[in-house]
Amino acid sequence: MPESRFSMPPSLPDTGDALGDGLIWAIRCVPGEKPVALSSEEISLRLEGNVSDQPGWCWLHFDVVHTISRSRINEIPCLPEDVRQILTGNDRGVRLESEDDIVFGALPAFEEANSDEEREVGIWRFVTFPDLLITTRRHPIPSLGVVYRELQRRQVPPNPARLVDRVLLEFADIARRDLARQDDQLDRAEDVLLMLDRDTDLRRVGALVGQVRRRSTELRRIVSPVSRILHDEELELPEWAEEDISDRSQRQIHAALDDLLALQDRARSLQDELTSNQTEETNRRLYIVSVGTTLMLPATFVTGFFGMNTGGMFLSDGPWDTIYAGEICFMIMLGTWGVLKLTKLL
Repeated sequence: MPESRFSMPPSLPDTGDALGDGLIWAIRCVPGEKPVALSSEEISLRLEGNVSDQPGWCWLHFDVVHTISRSRINEIPCLPEDVRQILTGNDRGVRLESEDDIVFGALPAFEEANSDEEREVGIWRFVTFPDLLITTRRHPIPSLGVVYRELQRRQVPPNPARLVDRVLLEFADIARRDLARQDDQLDRAEDVLLMLDRDTDLRRVGALVGQVRRRSTELRRIVSPVSRILHDEELELPEWAEEDISDRSQRQIHAALDDLLALQDRARSLQDELTSNQTEETNRRLYIVSVGTTLMLPATFVTGFFGMNTGGMFLSDGPWDTIYAGEICFMIMLGTWGVLKLTKLL
């Protein structure tokens, strides 16, 4: 392989900055020590599959939005063809696979956003050997930046698989914090429903519950596949990676899924309660309209009767006949109200 055109990357978190070739960082990690940047020659040797006599393991992180970066990855001789396609692909499917002594896949992580409400879920891709980790992404992934800063504080795991597990744990932690915020939203909605009065805006409560249900559905579409692949009995990871990826990640992702299912059940219960209250409010208003219509029915009959243009109309000649007609109308309305009370319709 000719001399690599990779340049030494800056030691910066995953903020979106990358060099012209799409390489964001390339570092050597030794437990208990601060990571050091790799030289171009060291990068070339590692990508050719040469085993280094230096301690620790290496991490190369690429931004595959760059065309040059994708072409470089497609030229890495130590990677199988299907692994290269995964690293440079743009599908949003979640997967975790192994082949011989390597582990590769595409896993979810929250993308960078101005606020928690706007935070979207993205996909980052990886392939790891016992002494080499290659990761790619198309959008900045703050979780990778968090792990990178931990390495700078000398919190270096013994192998790359533990770092993959750490990013998954960060995803599960952010997801559970997001679920906790959604649970607080349901608390507010529930308080409003419990203190229901005539001034309660049920539409605002419905909007809160709707936002929670929409967000929980979005998270479930991501968390469920991750939980499924981690519990896949057919997944056989290499011995050096099995304990580091399977155990802790399974527990945390499963806990996040349990929280998610509990949140959805609670949201559905509140939605049912809200629907019941809305139906009750609608029935109350229809009841008021029905009572008013019933009470005005006699008055409508009287005015209609005296409005007929026929001769010999009762109470049509005296100066006080209009007052008498009004009194008759009022008495009939009182009689109607009495009948409704006696029959317990009011």
